[in-house]
Amino acid sequence: MKRIAMLLSTLAVLGVALAGAQGKFSGLVFGDYFYNVGKDTAFSKLSKTVVPGSKDFQAFQIRRIYFTYDNDISEKFTARFRLEGNMIASENGSSATASRVTGSSLSQLYIKDAYIKWKNIFAGSDLIFGVQPTTAYDISEGVWAYRSLEKTIMDLRGIISSRDMGLALRGKFDDAGMFGYWFMVADNSAQDDATNRYRRVSLNLQVKPVKNVIVTLDGDYRWQDKINDPASTTVPRATLPNNVLTYAVFAAYNDPTWFTLGVEAFMQSTQNGEVDPADKTNKTLKSLNALGVSIFGYYWFTPEIGLIGRYDLFNPNTDSNFPAAPTVMPTGSAAYPYSISRNYIVAGLTFRPDKNVQIMPNVQMETYQAPRNITNAPSISSSVTARLTFYWVFL
Repeated sequence: MKRIAMLLSTLAVLGVALAGAQGKFSGLVFGDYFYNVGKDTAFSKLSKTVVPGSKDFQAFQIRRIYFTYDNDISEKFTARFRLEGNMIASENGSSATASRVTGSSLSQLYIKDAYIKWKNIFAGSDLIFGVQPTTAYDISEGVWAYRSLEKTIMDLRGIISSRDMGLALRGKFDDAGMFGYWFMVADNSAQDDATNRYRRVSLNLQVKPVKNVIVTLDGDYRWQDKINDPASTTVPRATLPNNVLTYAVFAAYNDPTWFTLGVEAFMQSTQNGEVDPADKTNKTLKSLNALGVSIFGYYWFTPEIGLIGRYDLFNPNTDSNFPAAPTVMPTGSAAYPYSISRNYIVAGLTFRPDKNVQIMPNVQMETYQAPRNITNAPSISSSVTARLTFYWVFL
């Protein structure tokens, strides 16, 4: 309770301080009451699961609080400062989201955005410096519009971080805005290796051929620390690159007042990311390739009532469900230490009693594909959570 009180006090003081400043103060909150209807406890340690917590666990929680301050410094410069906080339900003294891709503690407060924008540094382009969104899915998240229900697929699976410290150039190639671009050089904040001069380079290209239609292509290359070569016999052992290339495509028809349908797909390749299953003796490394596809949409029956749905397929390793796995597993094995493909579904209704408030009864479910060519491999039961989600914006 002390941590929660401290979080609320900090946000309240910040709000009072910024309210008297020149600029715009805004914020949003979303959270839920949830109940874990189904969960296979034998596989609680499976990596990168989506639905957290044990079976029958239920609680109230605030998953996100945004406090944002935007200031027009001059006609040429604008700045944004944003704090993010949360109050996550605790199960047995630990966070219920501990098993999620990016877990949270009981209460957190940290800087989400802190950047300055130089508008029209040259015709049609802005220069941005500081802690800012990465190019990967800021656009698709805006079209999806229901971050209150779930992150977009690359964010959800930890493929690329949502924020990074760097320098970006964002603009359009033509006066009509049909063709746009977004180029970024950043730190790759997840890495601590100071020898990397440029840790992330990314480029996003956008096309808007007709009204309400957008298509984007995104590429992201990030340098990572080198890894030891398991086949090396030298002292010290030889090292190999472990860099990551991610490319993605996104397309959508987007009319927020009526109907939206979008699809997003990505492929990620990590150099020397796994031992080649065909060469276990020599421990030869090969690239580890992950694949994801997400299809989502929502439809407003009336201005107050709508339907939301989404389906994701995520395969952490396209070569095999079980890289370097034994051909026979012990009966009743407690947990798979291997990557397996999984499906994620979220569906619900939304009720909008006010333009800045939505109440959404919804269900999220993750299923796990049965292993291939593995004798005695136990199946994994689906994880299912029922939620009543509340979302509101305050200006």
